[in-house]
Amino acid sequence: MNNNNITIQQRTKLFASRVIKAYSEINERNHFNSACAILSKQFLRSGTSIGANISEGVYAQSDKDFLSKYLIALKEASETKYWIELMLENDLVPKNKFSDMLEEIEVIIKILVAITKKLKQK
Repeated sequence: MNNNNITIQQRTKLFASRVIKAYSEINERNHFNSACAILSKQFLRSGTSIGANISEGVYAQSDKDFLSKYLIALKEASETKYWIELMLENDLVPKNKFSDMLEEIEVIIKILVAITKKLKQK
């Protein structure tokens, strides 16, 4: 699937699936490292929350509620980027896999910034 032609809902769901798989791999390799366990749990929570908030936006009660869900998704995406960077900088995760995830979360953030800016202008 070409990631340039998918919706933000599809993109964030695919990203959440990658987060779940990465979380499992992190904990298999580092199950005695408590710092890694804590960081990876934060990564799991924020990384899967992005798509969940966007999914909630589908049934928003108003335009204001829709914008709110997307702004929360943007915050969660920013937090996810932070956890990925922190794990990379401390050599807790494989650089090749997580560099790709870092690139993807940056794309998601750009898309969410564009969507929320447009919604605020309405």
